[in-house]
Amino acid sequence: MKNNQALIENFLEAKFGEEGLSENTILAYSRDLEQICKKVGKSLVDVSQSDLEQYFIYLKNSGHSKSTTARRLSTIKQFYKFHVEKGFLSTDPTAQLTGPRSSKPLPKTLSVGEVEALLQVAKNHGETEYERVRNRCLMEILYASGMRISELMSLPVSSVRGNPEMILVKGKGSKERLVPLSPSAIEALFDWLKLRDQKEDLRLNKMGKKRSKFLFPSSSKQGHLTRNWFFNKIKEWALISGVKSENVSPHTIRHAFATHLLSNGADLRVIQTLLGHSDITTTEIYTHIVNEKLKDTLDDHHPLSGKSKLN
Repeated sequence: MKNNQALIENFLEAKFGEEGLSENTILAYSRDLEQICKKVGKSLVDVSQSDLEQYFIYLKNSGHSKSTTARRLSTIKQFYKFHVEKGFLSTDPTAQLTGPRSSKPLPKTLSVGEVEALLQVAKNHGETEYERVRNRCLMEILYASGMRISELMSLPVSSVRGNPEMILVKGKGSKERLVPLSPSAIEALFDWLKLRDQKEDLRLNKMGKKRSKFLFPSSSKQGHLTRNWFFNKIKEWALISGVKSENVSPHTIRHAFATHLLSNGADLRVIQTLLGHSDITTTEIYTHIVNEKLKDTLDDHHPLSGKSKLN
């Protein structure tokens, strides 16, 4: 229906323009709304709470997962909230709707000792000094900053020139944020820049090739190291270090960054900013991880838990 299409386009344009959401997120919103329209079979202006209740009963009875149902409920709620706030619609049929909570498993993370073991292997792993210094720099920055691996791989070298205690990172939806570097990460960065620049100068002077604009250049079509390359490397380092490789990925380092900060008293809002989360509820998952670890510690060591070794 043309009326539905216009309402959906208004909503998506606002999400993209005002909130800077990624194209993939916008496409997901679009697909959810189109599915709802198709099943309900009427103009979204005329949809009632009862219509939507019937739709979500249909999802449940047809075997859709809780996560799919929760996502579509979130999408349609945001859709109507937007149009009511903008004055395009007078009523919100989703105001009283509730649905299943998406039961996502807690993300895997690593202990401080496991991260230290990976750092130790990374700085000693590589056939040349160039590779070893690069590998150490990658791990140090990743853990110090909590960056997404895609953000780190595509980081321009210009962002770390000078004396950077903070790096400007372009994240999802082209949103920019500042992330910190630890003293050991800064040291690793300086060591890497020295060798990197020497090699780039050699490429220019001996081979006539332009210097790379990336901090971690490579011969890939992107011009920088890739996520797949790093994924395979960190799995290698896990095997060498004795850390369970199934628990290790670039993203578990990001999870470790957040949980270790939270465990040491960092404010959740600060962690949200550092991670580049647009919604605090995304960051709150780390409080559950920390609480689970505290519970495990209590179970293992409290004298009344039944597991304690105390007599």
